[in-house]
Amino acid sequence: MTILKAIILGIIQGLTEFLPVSSSGHLAVAQQLLKVPEDRILFFTIMLHIGTLFSIFFVYSEDIAEIIVEFLCLIKETIMGKGFKINNEHRKLGIFIIIATIPTGLMGILFGNIFESFFSSTLIIGVALIITGTLLWSAERFNRGNRNVQDMNWLDAAIVGVFQGLAITPGLSRSGSTIVGSLFRGFNKELAAKFSFLVSIPAILGAAVLEFKDVFEFGTGDISMGVTIVGILTAFISGLFAIRTLINFIKKEKLYYFSFYTWSVGLIVIIVSLIR
Repeated sequence: MTILKAIILGIIQGLTEFLPVSSSGHLAVAQQLLKVPEDRILFFTIMLHIGTLFSIFFVYSEDIAEIIVEFLCLIKETIMGKGFKINNEHRKLGIFIIIATIPTGLMGILFGNIFESFFSSTLIIGVALIITGTLLWSAERFNRGNRNVQDMNWLDAAIVGVFQGLAITPGLSRSGSTIVGSLFRGFNKELAAKFSFLVSIPAILGAAVLEFKDVFEFGTGDISMGVTIVGILTAFISGLFAIRTLINFIKKEKLYYFSFYTWSVGLIVIIVSLIR
């Protein structure tokens, strides 16, 4: 693994993890083009995901800190017999993040092998990219919701979690799917973006933990610590750019712009897969 390849993969991971164009699909294609065996860079890929997590922590540091504090207070009050009171925005967000994570985790555990088999099929990746574009187009065109955190309920969180679980499919964007699920449920634009990024934290962490077991089997590869750090920093910086960009696109109701990209890339991937 060269520094140049690390930078390329870091940029792709950072941008596509948050822009609604599918990080898994782009990384799978990029690894094939760069001729980098997946089993040799498994640890490196996990580190790239950690880099993108840092991006979320940086942008939403205040919200994350408030959610943690309020969740701990909720547990303390419950233990002390003061009742289970979800009486503010950050407590609700914390509970709903947990609820959304449950269907995502169950789908990953129960159907993980099926989803994993899709990575070897560029045809499936291409079709999933086209589906991503269609979902983005329809969600923004038909949504005029204005629901805020106080209007959310457990069903909203569960449905967003299901959308996130389906996005384990390579080519189906995680951020795109959760934003689409949120918009379909009538969330306002700010909440749709925020909830999408926040629910990604346990999903990305959980996926990284599960993948670590394979690191013990394949090893960390021959990638130096310096190259790994370059990849993490690149993923972090490009992740920041992607988060800010996506928030602006959602506010300006231009989320559907990404549909043209995913449709085009999906069509190209399908054509290439059929003529190979």
